[in-house]
Amino acid sequence: MGSQEVSNVDWQGKHVTVAGLGVSGIPAARVLRGLGAVVTVVNDGDDERSRTQAAELEAQGITVRLGDGATLPESTELIVTTPGWKPDKPLFAAAAEAGVPVWGDVELAWRLRGQDGREPAPWLAVTGTNGKTTTVRMLASILEAAGLRTAAVGNIGVSLLDAVLGDETYDVLAVELSSYQLHWSPSLRAHSAAVLNLAPDHLDWHGSMEAYVADKGRIYEGNSVACVYNAADGVTEDLVRGADVEEGCRAIGFTLHAPGPSQLGVVDGILVDRAFVTNRHKQAQELAEVGDVNPPAPHNIANALAAAALARAFGVAPAAVRDGLRAFRPDPHRIERVAEVAGVTYIDDSKATNTHAAEASLASYDPIVWVAGGLAKGATFDELVTGCAKRLRGVVLMGADRALIREALARHAPEVPVVDLDRTDTGAMSEAVREAARLARPGDTVLMAPACASMDMFVNYNKRGEAFADAVRALAAESV
Repeated sequence: MGSQEVSNVDWQGKHVTVAGLGVSGIPAARVLRGLGAVVTVVNDGDDERSRTQAAELEAQGITVRLGDGATLPESTELIVTTPGWKPDKPLFAAAAEAGVPVWGDVELAWRLRGQDGREPAPWLAVTGTNGKTTTVRMLASILEAAGLRTAAVGNIGVSLLDAVLGDETYDVLAVELSSYQLHWSPSLRAHSAAVLNLAPDHLDWHGSMEAYVADKGRIYEGNSVACVYNAADGVTEDLVRGADVEEGCRAIGFTLHAPGPSQLGVVDGILVDRAFVTNRHKQAQELAEVGDVNPPAPHNIANALAAAALARAFGVAPAAVRDGLRAFRPDPHRIERVAEVAGVTYIDDSKATNTHAAEASLASYDPIVWVAGGLAKGATFDELVTGCAKRLRGVVLMGADRALIREALARHAPEVPVVDLDRTDTGAMSEAVREAARLARPGDTVLMAPACASMDMFVNYNKRGEAFADAVRALAAESV
């Protein structure tokens, strides 16, 4: 299927099973019912919230089966699944045996493009272990600066179905895709796509690192203009080499160093393009200054280069790249400066929920008092600690799996002072900030980059970040 070819399906009377309620299952069920499909929703849970959602759907003519997500409903011709359902679910085994295809909500949105008669907007797609949301939002900002009608959609929390079927008309969409979504998107064909980086994550869902990488690599399949890869991450380039793309599609690298031909990179504090110029062997186009990137941390500059590459692949002028980056404001809890207290800068990077994200964050500051810990999700910390040991003034640990980090510090940074807070209540954050302040000296950075998930102590990483920021502000108020 070409990148803009529309897949027309006759939905009238088609028996479709939606696997799972929630933020993507409910909209999918409603859309399918509106198209004339006979829709059954199956859901493992049978709690009060699920029953309320089920009642609302049943009022719209949708059948809902609660507490039974394993059995394939009779007459099912297609399953549309929510991203969270693992591939090893019994429902999918039953579907495979019956020859029933399985799509994700992203695949459904892709198939529905243009069915209302409008010209479908091309997709500029982004995936990677870390930096997806920031890069997609940067990309949308650049596209807007170019005067294009666009939206940042997908795994960023904005439904692709709404973007595809809503009243708004777009010139192009900036699409964040998770590995879960890509797994269930067999026919997706982007205009251009980027894989930012790859590190172990969600292995419990995918089953292995190889399967995780393969699902990420699906984003390149059928690209028509550019496959953007990270020159510092050879696996992303390998994925490009193995992708089946349209004739003429180019491999475009990004690097924090001086770029080679067909790359974007950095020269003397300037973001430059040697890919989308008339003579890429002899020419380089200035796009923006490093200072135009907010914040100008190394991994965020890499995000900006990836966003710029996708925008340039779509024909965006250099000035719009600069203006879009200047206009961009990062989401909260992503290397966000909270305050300076007594000469010490406090940075909230609660979004650093794995070791790869924490590594990038830790590489941005020196010296550091590191606040870390939480749920490790099977991660190990030796490589992370080895890489950042020389930057550490001290470490404050909290959370359920803090011992794993403490043991790695003992092995690889035994001289670094460590405060181990033996508590997992939310009030621990206030104590953690006070201990970090005690360890820090003027000119230091107290960096909360936990390298772990938050759910042992907090509802999500946002709440953890808010607790950190509140504790820092309380400290600042006391010091006045």
